[in-house]
Amino acid sequence: MKLENLQKTGSFKVRGAFNKISQLSDEECSRGIIAASAGNHAQGVALAGREKGVPVTVYMPETTPEAKVMATRHYGAKVILVGKNFEEAYAASKKEQLFTGAVFVHPFDDLAIIEGQATVAMEMLQQCPDLDTIVVPAGGGGLLAGTAIAVKLIRPSVRVIGVQAQSASAIASIFHGTNNSLVPFLPTIAEGIKVKEPGKLTTKIIKSYVDDVITVTEQEIASSILFMLEREKMLVEGAGAASVAAVLHRRLPFYSSNIGIIVSGGNFDIGKLAACRKTATELGTPSSF
Repeated sequence: MKLENLQKTGSFKVRGAFNKISQLSDEECSRGIIAASAGNHAQGVALAGREKGVPVTVYMPETTPEAKVMATRHYGAKVILVGKNFEEAYAASKKEQLFTGAVFVHPFDDLAIIEGQATVAMEMLQQCPDLDTIVVPAGGGGLLAGTAIAVKLIRPSVRVIGVQAQSASAIASIFHGTNNSLVPFLPTIAEGIKVKEPGKLTTKIIKSYVDDVITVTEQEIASSILFMLEREKMLVEGAGAASVAAVLHRRLPFYSSNIGIIVSGGNFDIGKLAACRKTATELGTPSSF
């Protein structure tokens, strides 16, 4: 497991944010930074902006877990809660960006962001040369696209498998050519990967280089959160547990002997733990694995 939940901001998002913001010119920095996020990107941008000395404003959905909101403010960003999902927060942030002229830092559909996320897979291939498969949670597709680019350039034989929540599976739908109007967009415990429209750039990369994209259920994600907590003594969020769920519940479409799992984040709202356990009981508790 590649434990990105142990990053300073609690997720892999800090990689792309630092890569993007480190490349901004002095003139761009003088205009400030604006972003939209379901939580993890917000913290990465806030920290990178603070280190660069640039003011950051982040638009987040009203449904964002309080832990992610407070952490973003802790890193110095101004947080504006608006809308019921990422798409509504994104629309509000773009409107404000056009008004203020601030630099918009996209959470996934930006080459500098994707390149930053690619460093996760680069490290995995260095640390575990015998990997034959890497399993990646996917929402907007930045981490999955970055992983695919790195893997296929460095070690093309390694398979890259994307994982989405069944309740929000836009990338899986596009990858498999499913009618987009039939794709569900429902509440999910994996709110970090609940994205209705993945990026155009990330989609192009994913369709070109990813080997497969699969889905996992809410019960499978919930039971994997509990498995990580009880067996591995590790608190991970739903998005991070999605990739674990794909392996624990045998969703991979082939046999693999050396699997690398990207645990993308650990910013879990502890208040939802009881609901998580209730959901997981439909499959059985982690002790049954």
